[in-house]
Amino acid sequence: MHVLRWLDPRGWWRRIARLWRSSLALRTITMTVVLSAVAVVGVGIAIDLSIRQSLLDDRRDQLVTLSQSATVSAQRFFDASAGQPNPDVDAILYEGVRAAATAAATTSDATSYALLPAPGQTLPGEFAELAAPVLDGVVDEVVSPAMRAAVDADTEGRVHSQSTGIPRADGVLSPAIVTGSTVEIQGVRYELYLVYDITDTQQTLSTIQFALAGAGLAIILLIGAVTLLVVRLVVGPVHVAAQTSRRLAAGELDVRLPVKGDDVLATLARSFNGMAESLRGQITRLAELSTVQQRFVSDVSHELRTPLTTIRLAGDVLRDRTDRFDPETARTVELLHTQIQRFEELLSDLLEMSRFDAGAVEMEVDRVNLARLAEDTVAGMTALAESRGSELVLIAEGGHFEAEIDARRIRRIVMNLIGNAIDHGEGRPIEVWVDSDAHAAAIAVRDYGVGIAVEDLERVFDRFWRADPSRQRTTGGSGLGLAISLEDAALHGGWLEAWSAPGEGSCFRLTVPRRRGDVLRGSPLALPPDAESESIARTAPTPTQDAEREGAR
Repeated sequence: MHVLRWLDPRGWWRRIARLWRSSLALRTITMTVVLSAVAVVGVGIAIDLSIRQSLLDDRRDQLVTLSQSATVSAQRFFDASAGQPNPDVDAILYEGVRAAATAAATTSDATSYALLPAPGQTLPGEFAELAAPVLDGVVDEVVSPAMRAAVDADTEGRVHSQSTGIPRADGVLSPAIVTGSTVEIQGVRYELYLVYDITDTQQTLSTIQFALAGAGLAIILLIGAVTLLVVRLVVGPVHVAAQTSRRLAAGELDVRLPVKGDDVLATLARSFNGMAESLRGQITRLAELSTVQQRFVSDVSHELRTPLTTIRLAGDVLRDRTDRFDPETARTVELLHTQIQRFEELLSDLLEMSRFDAGAVEMEVDRVNLARLAEDTVAGMTALAESRGSELVLIAEGGHFEAEIDARRIRRIVMNLIGNAIDHGEGRPIEVWVDSDAHAAAIAVRDYGVGIAVEDLERVFDRFWRADPSRQRTTGGSGLGLAISLEDAALHGGWLEAWSAPGEGSCFRLTVPRRRGDVLRGSPLALPPDAESESIARTAPTPTQDAEREGAR
C-alpha cells in the first residue's frame, strides 16, 4: 500500500503543490527561470527571423544578378545562331541554355534549368521544350503558375524570382530559388527558368540556429544559477529569522539572530534582536506581576479562611438562637448567615482559580456514566428550580455514556450551567440533554429565558462578568462559575460552548472525549439540541488545539 501511495499521481501533485506553497526559494527560482526562458526564446526567434530574412534576401539578390547575366549570355548565343542554314534547334537550345547555366554558376551542374515556350506562341515542328534532368517532369511543381504568369506578362526584360523546393529521390524537398526571364529564338519567345539549390544557405541557417539555441540554454542556466545564489543569500537569513521567531514564540526568550555586516539583513537582525529583548523584558515583568498577583490572591484567600471560620461559627450560634430574637434581629441574623455562605463560596472559587493560574490542578479520573451524573445533578437542583417556577427536564438520547472524567469537576460544570439557567430562565422549563457517540459525550443545558445579546455572548466566560448587573442571583453565585467551568472543560480536553438569541433563551454545551487524551473532532449534540443551525459560540481550547494554533502562527 505504501508503494501504491507513492505511485499515485494525485499524491505527487499534492506533494508538489505543498512544496510550491511552502518554498519561497522554489517559487522565485522557477518564475525567474521561466520568465528568462520566455524572454530568451522570444529574442532568439526574433534574431533567427532577422538573420534568415537577411541571408535569403542577400542570396536572392545575388542569384537575380547572376540570372540577368545568364539571360544576356543565352540571348547572345541565340542571336549568333540565327543566321545558320538548316539549324539544329535542339542543339541550339541545349547550347544556349548551357551557356546561361554556365554564366549563372561555377559549373553547369550547380544550376538546374528549364526552357519553355511562352504561352500563345505558334511553334514550328522542330521547336521543343528543354529541361535539366533534375527538373525533367517536375517543372510544373517547381515553377508555380503565378511565377509563369508574371514572367509571361513582363515586357521589360526583368528577372523574376521565387522560393521553391526541388524534389529529391527520398521525397524530401531541397530548398531552392527559381528565377524566370524571357529570351527570343528565331522569332519564337521562350521562358528561361534557372533553379538554384540553396542547401548550403539552409545549412548556414541551421548552424546559426544551433548556436542561438546553445547560447540561449547557457544564458537560462546562468540566470538560474545566479538566481539560486541570490535566493540563498536573501532567503537563507529569512529562514533563520523564521526559525528564531518560532523558538521565541515557544518560550525560548534568550534566542537571537546572528548579526553579520552592515547591510539591510544585518539591520533587520539587529532590529529583531532589539524587539526580542524588549519582549523578553515585558514578558518577564508581566510574569512577575502575574506571579505576585496569583500569590496575593492565594495568600489573601488563605488568610481570610481563619477569620471567616470564626465568623461562620459565630453566625451559626446566632442562627441557632433566632427564636429568642425579635423579628428584625432574626432577619438580620439570617441575612448574615446567607452572606457568610456566599463569602465562603467566593473564597473557594478564588482558591480554585489561583490553582488554575498556577498550573497546580490535579484530576481524579475515573470511568463515569454521564447520564447518571446528570440525573443526580438534576435531582439535587429540582427543588431550587421549582422555587423559581422552572421545571427541569432530563433528555438522554442513549449511546456510550461512560467516559474517563473527573466526576467532581464535571458535576460542578453541570451545576453551574443549571444554576445560570434557573437565574435567567424566567420560570420556563429547562432542558438538560445528554448524548454520546463512540468518541465523545456531551451535556447541554437549554433555557427559554431572555437570552444574551450577541455582543455580550463572547464575554460570558470572563471572570466576574455579568450580562445584567442589576439581575438578582437566585443561586448566589460568585461570578466565577463559568470561568471555572471553562477551565474544567479544558482540563478534560473538551469544549464548553454557548449559544443564545435574545427572547429565545440560551444553551450551553459541554463536550468531552470518552477516552482521556483523545482529540475531539465533533459533538454528538447540536447547539442548541433542538435546532439545526448554530449561533455564536465560544470554545475552551484543548492543549492540542493550542499547539496547532501555535504551529499555524
